[in-house]
Amino acid sequence: MLNTPKNIALSPDGSAVRIIDQTLLPGELRYIELRDREAMYEAIQKLRIRGAPAIGIFAGYCVYVLARRYGAEEFFARLDEDCGYLISCRPTAVNLARQTERMRALAHAMAGRPIDRIVEALGREARAIHEEDIAMCRAIAEAGLSLLHGGDTVLTHCNAGPLATSEYGTGLGPLLLAAERGMDIRAYVDETRPLLQGARLTAWELQNAGIDCTLICDNMAALAMKQGRIQAVLAGCDRMAANGDAANKIGTCGAAIIAKHYEVPVYILLPSSTIDMTCPTGADIPIEERDGEEIRSLWYEKPMAPAGVKCWDPAFDVTDHELITAVVTEKGVIYPPYDVNLKRLFG
Repeated sequence: MLNTPKNIALSPDGSAVRIIDQTLLPGELRYIELRDREAMYEAIQKLRIRGAPAIGIFAGYCVYVLARRYGAEEFFARLDEDCGYLISCRPTAVNLARQTERMRALAHAMAGRPIDRIVEALGREARAIHEEDIAMCRAIAEAGLSLLHGGDTVLTHCNAGPLATSEYGTGLGPLLLAAERGMDIRAYVDETRPLLQGARLTAWELQNAGIDCTLICDNMAALAMKQGRIQAVLAGCDRMAANGDAANKIGTCGAAIIAKHYEVPVYILLPSSTIDMTCPTGADIPIEERDGEEIRSLWYEKPMAPAGVKCWDPAFDVTDHELITAVVTEKGVIYPPYDVNLKRLFG
């Protein structure tokens, strides 16, 4: 594995979750330790930790850290309250709810046993969530790389590398694995407005890995495809519906529409934990809406819009399954019809 910083871990004494504060990148690489539920919630809400798989790993460690402090009489009441509180933070990324509920269900399944044994089991489960993601990301990278060729240039959107997962990432996994093996695969990196995860995070990760990358504004992707500069679009996913509709960072759908027009394949790379088979279509995925100040003034020295102008700031859009050439998971490459093939593997 290329030398990339580890973005999530327990503190040495297990009393805190240690993460990279991604809001400070690329200017500063700083680790912070979170011990109480308000700080954990704020870290997710303010995108100090982000990316569906990474949020799921983080949630597992958070539940363990919080559970260490509960008394025996209050244990399950506080566990349920804190799990509900964390899940309420961001509605679109399914991993947050899934891994938090996994931890909660384990604890409840052990009701009646000594609390210290339950807490120990939660610690093992949190580490298992993390290890599973590492293995899944490696498998996704292998499967995704099978779709590319030396000399290809891909378009990325948002950030789906190690910062959004554990190792390798999902959407960036094939690029990092290719670099590890000496293959020449390059990238055009959408800046990804308004939070600039492409400019701040993806470009930083790819540069650190020695991968040839070129930063572009989101609205330059159409010209790049028209001129034949891009051979594939690689994107991650925050929640996939049972029919293959994929919710990802706002702008992914637009890139997929352009790619369809110019006959550029679109590959969505994600761990199976991000597939929600209880969600029939993308229309059933809740879309988080964020503070419009992210559009008006975030990342600017002074506001770049008139004072008081109304803003609409959806964090995600849904790419219709008809626009997706293939879905890549740790179980391999999945082709249409997705409603049949996803169910066959994950139903």
